[in-house]
Amino acid sequence: MNQEIKRIVIVGGGTAGWLTAGIIAAEHSADGNSDVEVCLVESPDVKPVGVGEGTWPTMRGTLEKIGVTETDFIRQCDASFKQGAKFAKWVTGKEDDFYYHPLVLPQGYADINLAPFWQPQSDKVTFTNAVSFQGHLCDHGLAPKQNTTPEYAHIANYAYHLDAGKFAVFLQNHCTKKLGVKHILDHVVSINNNESGDIKSLSCKNQEDIEGDLFVDCSGFSSLLLGKHYQVPFISKKHILFNDSALAVHVPYESEQSPIASHTISTGQSAGWIWDIGLPSRRGVGHVYSSRHISDEQAADELREYIRESVGDKADQLEFRKIPIEPGHRQKFWHKNCVAVGLSAGFLEPLEASALVLVELSAAMISEQLPANRQVMDIVAKRFNDKFLYRWDRIIDFLKLHYILTKRTDTEYWRDNCDPESIPTELQDLLTLWKYQSPYHQDFTQVDEVFPSASYQYVLYGMGFKTEQPLSAKQKSMIDTAMENFQKNAKLSHKLLSVLPSNRDLINKIKEFGLQKI
Repeated sequence: MNQEIKRIVIVGGGTAGWLTAGIIAAEHSADGNSDVEVCLVESPDVKPVGVGEGTWPTMRGTLEKIGVTETDFIRQCDASFKQGAKFAKWVTGKEDDFYYHPLVLPQGYADINLAPFWQPQSDKVTFTNAVSFQGHLCDHGLAPKQNTTPEYAHIANYAYHLDAGKFAVFLQNHCTKKLGVKHILDHVVSINNNESGDIKSLSCKNQEDIEGDLFVDCSGFSSLLLGKHYQVPFISKKHILFNDSALAVHVPYESEQSPIASHTISTGQSAGWIWDIGLPSRRGVGHVYSSRHISDEQAADELREYIRESVGDKADQLEFRKIPIEPGHRQKFWHKNCVAVGLSAGFLEPLEASALVLVELSAAMISEQLPANRQVMDIVAKRFNDKFLYRWDRIIDFLKLHYILTKRTDTEYWRDNCDPESIPTELQDLLTLWKYQSPYHQDFTQVDEVFPSASYQYVLYGMGFKTEQPLSAKQKSMIDTAMENFQKNAKLSHKLLSVLPSNRDLINKIKEFGLQKI
């Protein structure tokens, strides 16, 4: 029980494996003087899923922490800037139906909740445009910074779109060459326990057993360690989130200088939705859908018609890749001396890019709370499991929120999503509460919530939700302050539209000149 944690073995590469390796190694072994060794073993034949192309703003801090320059990352990972998500045809399904979930907080959010003051003018200006400038930037395809803005700094908060395959290779090179991560290419053929039931070692096809003190399962959907070896049950969430299939494809631009959207575009379909992500060299497009409500052939037809709008008959030449999805997660994520990160822990759907941020958060907590010895590992494991069960539940609530406020009744899929039986109880309670008071800081209890109350505001009011909230005495005394914030946002919107370059222009300049180092 007093055995020190000296060797961390990560099973599986891809984005999850290499991000985890980088985050742990940067904190515990990058200086070369640490006793902690990070080793990653992956099969040479297993290809990563490779469609996790959207990140959160947290990725900026992660990359900076592990010692990556933003210039190298953008150049080598075919990365572009993401400032939020645009949801089209989720409310009525009509052509003019869309709203934004931007990445900047509403104006003055730390001090004032502008939602009650916006409600009386909701028919004149959208919530996003009233409290944030970022929807305007997305409308015009603008970048979140200038080429003189230092690396990882911002004018408008931003995340990234990236090529997941290139990102994994980029991280692998950085981890092995700069952070001292040991890389083993081999097939794991068996997992060996010690007398206490902990994993002692991995038997591989071509070399001696790989021993470790902590094993991180990044083996993807196969969940080799936590799922197959330890038989930790999988908790399906298909009764809440119906989408269980995806078709993915790379779509070429019309020209090398075609505009790059600075947001993810999510467009509602008859039984799911289509993602559209702009990278410098191509678009990543895919259809996420429920096989209970539509056939693969019909889903492919809808995806092809969507693509045809931008590339014409070239859409007929594109081949789609089918990706099965089982929405849900493991009953727990850390069992004995094994912890799952990434798809081996679970997956819901690509909506709101929650998969990669869960990798970041998981790896960061493992690194920060890395047990000194086996005796304290179970304590850390319990904290980890409690934290991430809470996080998965909140993500499920937030994703479901996008569906249950729809006014679409044109297909069974949208009608079924509004069935109270498919809506988590806590989310139903929050919706009841929000009829009478707008979401704000006290609605969520964790200091590091995955989605802040501001995100709920953007989705609620983007979907046309109404809060019957007469101004309180205190709020009435803040009317002038609220109006000042609305005016400040309008001026800032106007100013930024005139000074920020397009997404394409900034990326071109970064490729040619690079960004300033901080």
